[in-house]
Amino acid sequence: MSAVHPSQSDSSLESDPEAVSGLWDLLHDMPAWGISLMLHVGVIVGLMSVTWVIESQVVFEITSTIEPEDVKEEEYVISTEVTEDVGSSSDLNILGPSMAAAQDAGFDNHREEQDTIEEQLIDPRVQMIEPMMSPNQADLIEAIDLTGTTEHAGGTSGAIDRLTQEIADSIRQRKTMVVWVLDESLSMERRREMVSERFRSIYGQLKALDIGVEESLTTGIVGYGENVRVLVKEPTADIDVLTKAVGQIKNDESGVEMVFTAVNQALQVFLPEKRKQRANMMVILVTDERGNDYALLEQTVKRCTDKGVRVYCVGNASVFGREKGYLLTKWEADGETFEEYLPADMGPETARAEGIQLPFWTSKARGLDNMSSGYGPYTLTRLCTETGGIFFVAADSRGRKWDSGIMRKYAPDYRPLRDYERQLATNKAKAALIQAGRLELLSDEDIPIPELKFRADNDNVLRAAVTEAQKPLARLDYFLSQLTGLLELGEKDRGKLDSDRWRAAYDLAMGRSLAMRVRAYGYNAMLAEMKSSPKTFEKPGSNQWELIPAEEVAAGATVRRMHKKAIEYLTRVIDEHPDTPWAYLASVELGDPLGWDWKENKIQIAANRNMNNNNANRPQFAPEEEAAMQERRRRQQMKNASRPKL
Repeated sequence: MSAVHPSQSDSSLESDPEAVSGLWDLLHDMPAWGISLMLHVGVIVGLMSVTWVIESQVVFEITSTIEPEDVKEEEYVISTEVTEDVGSSSDLNILGPSMAAAQDAGFDNHREEQDTIEEQLIDPRVQMIEPMMSPNQADLIEAIDLTGTTEHAGGTSGAIDRLTQEIADSIRQRKTMVVWVLDESLSMERRREMVSERFRSIYGQLKALDIGVEESLTTGIVGYGENVRVLVKEPTADIDVLTKAVGQIKNDESGVEMVFTAVNQALQVFLPEKRKQRANMMVILVTDERGNDYALLEQTVKRCTDKGVRVYCVGNASVFGREKGYLLTKWEADGETFEEYLPADMGPETARAEGIQLPFWTSKARGLDNMSSGYGPYTLTRLCTETGGIFFVAADSRGRKWDSGIMRKYAPDYRPLRDYERQLATNKAKAALIQAGRLELLSDEDIPIPELKFRADNDNVLRAAVTEAQKPLARLDYFLSQLTGLLELGEKDRGKLDSDRWRAAYDLAMGRSLAMRVRAYGYNAMLAEMKSSPKTFEKPGSNQWELIPAEEVAAGATVRRMHKKAIEYLTRVIDEHPDTPWAYLASVELGDPLGWDWKENKIQIAANRNMNNNNANRPQFAPEEEAAMQERRRRQQMKNASRPKL
């Protein structure tokens, strides 16, 4: 039988009127329920075909393959397995500036992308089983204090162990080139040795992870001080080459640390190799200061982020609210060894120093000019923050430490300097605080600490001692009037301060400056009265007068008003910011009352052999004691002459 083409079948029906007539007769004779049945069957068949099309589309979407996205040559790819919990995006940490800005604006690109995928792929008829939540990896890591992009990982050794984890994460993604940038100053000698000693351990730990470290990790080394030197130009995995290069570093005596120049030089030398290998690149700074060339910060941040280079730092905690800190340093001169705390550029932890530079006149204050902020210097921490790295605290000053949970509310602002400066232009209290913080730094002379004890063998000796103590007060009063005047200019904007850090810093500065001015007024008044009318001793044998803190403020109504205002500001800091550095300093300031009173003492005074005018007040000592004193003076002179620059 030959097949009939559809077109032929249709034409045959049209040409056969009897067939058409029979079909209509059949429908005409069919009962109503039969016609209804035929219509419902047709509708069901149609609906089945529609359902089949929808399901076929869903299956097509699920089973389609997604082509992997090409990775740009300069993109830095690194696993978020660990850094997601211990980097700047951790729940335990303060968010980096870019992430914080995005969350404040309500943006979450990852959430939007996930919602789109779910709309396309999830079949609502399929019951979804809720996945079991895995523990946060940060909960599995113990003994690591995380505050923002600063980690307290347990000294230099702990920091290098954490860096080993970061390197391992990078190697799991692709080849990695690590460039160590080492500070060559004298104070860094021991830390450089520790890094050199740990090279073999780093490679050993990475090999034990079986991630192909022999083929995937190479290392370069750069040293810097006043100048920058590339010590290992061709990245290598040879441990002997690396340790030899570090061992040949000689201490730089200039006292200049060109940190950001060194990072830029490392980029210039090693970026071609990064491109050639299509490798990740990590720069690890090892230093204890913020860098003299910090004006290059923003340029360096941009270059590193553009090239996909992460920067880490093994450094020192910044001094709280100050630019200058002190490092315990040992050195030799003429065969003798000396040790002393020497000044170094260790801060501040913020873009500008947000603390006033005032000493304490209380006997309870010790070492507060070197108190730790708990954070790294702003310059280095910002570089680490914006490039996705971490600042590791390898050394912290002794003394009080602060709870990271509480200090999270007071984290420094790591946004660009231009954004920081914009804040100062819009709030007079902020601008006044920064200007007040710089006032002492621009002075050529230190703020004087008052003399509190005065010899009183007779009235003439007492008057001479009092006159000498009054000399620095004129300079001190001028400085304090400038300081309080600046802060009072911003007092109207104090209520507009937008963070706990700014409010605590402003209130502490205002309270302390007023408190010192009250003390200075009272001090001068007490000396003037003693000079004009020397007091008489009540106890036999007394020969010294001493000024001690007292509740009564011996001054006029203006000083009493300042006293009340100082107490209000300092008390507010303690009440509103407990367990913080600001509250601690306020409590130290209030540890002694702001007034003065006289106390008589009896001291031993050596007899004078010659009573001429030149040495009438100079005590005479036995020959042995005199020789010992001369030797101490000689050693001090040698120490002063040989003191190194950090």
